[in-house]
Amino acid sequence: MRGKLGIILLIVFFISPLSAQELTGTLQQIKKSGQIKIGYRESEPPMSFLDKEGNPTGYSIDICKGIVTEVENKIGMDVKVEYVPVTADGRFKALGDNKIDILCGSTTKTLSRSELVDFTQLTFVTGASLMTLKDNKALDSAGFDGTKIGVVKATTTAVALEKLIRETSTNAEVVLFNSAEESIEALRQKKIDAFSSDQIVLIGLALKEQDPMNFVIKPDVYSFEPFALAVRRNDADFRLVADRVISELYRSGRILEIYDKWIGKFTRKRLPIFDAMVKINATPE
Repeated sequence: MRGKLGIILLIVFFISPLSAQELTGTLQQIKKSGQIKIGYRESEPPMSFLDKEGNPTGYSIDICKGIVTEVENKIGMDVKVEYVPVTADGRFKALGDNKIDILCGSTTKTLSRSELVDFTQLTFVTGASLMTLKDNKALDSAGFDGTKIGVVKATTTAVALEKLIRETSTNAEVVLFNSAEESIEALRQKKIDAFSSDQIVLIGLALKEQDPMNFVIKPDVYSFEPFALAVRRNDADFRLVADRVISELYRSGRILEIYDKWIGKFTRKRLPIFDAMVKINATPE
C-alpha cells in the first residue's frame, strides 16, 4: 500500500503545474508583470513607425503582434502590450536594462551585435542605398566626390558607408544624425546631398512624405542587410516562441500578406532574395 501511495505521490509531483515551473527568463517576467514591452523605432517605415493617430505600426510590428499572441498561449493568460520607443544607439541597451522585452523594427543581424543580444530568425533582407532630392544632380555629375551624405549614427549603414568611401578613396563627408527624420529635414534644407539607409526604409520614408515624387532612391545597394528581431541574450525559451511564429508565417505563406500590406503595393515585385529567405527560414515544427 505504501509503495502504491509513494508512486501516486511521485506522479502527482511530476504532473503538477509544470508549465509554471518551466517558465524562465522573459516569459516568467511577462507572466509576473502581466505585460510585454515591445521596443520600436518611431520613424523607420515601413518596418516600424507611428501612424496618423500616433500608434506604432508597420511590417515588424505586425510580426510582433503574432508573437504576443503566442506568448499569451504559452503562459496561459492575456497580457498588456506596452510599446516603448527606442533610438538607434540605445536599442540594445534597452534590452539589457529590461526596458523592453523584444526589439521590433529594422535591425540588422550581425555577429558583433550578437555579443550584446540574441536574434530571431530573419524577418527581412535589404541593402543600403541613397536618397536624394529630385533636383539635386550632385551625385549624378561627380559621384560621391565633394558631397555630404547623411546617415543615422550607430547603424550598420553608417559602418558600410564609411567603408565604401574609404575603399573607393572618395572625397565625401559623412554627416551623422540621431534619426531618419533629422536626416530627411537636412536633405530638404540641402544641408546634405544625400541620405543613406536601408533601401526599404528609404522607400517607406519617401512614401510617408507629402511629396514622395520629390525624392529619388538609387536602385543600387552597397551592403547586405539581413533584418531580425532582437531579444535578450541566453533566453532560449522566449526566442523559441518568436522563432515558432516567424517559421509558421513562412510555412503558411501568411508572411506574404504582411509583405503586400506594407511593401508589395509599392515595389510590386518581390526580390528573389526575399523569397529565398522565406524558404530557408520556414523551419519545420
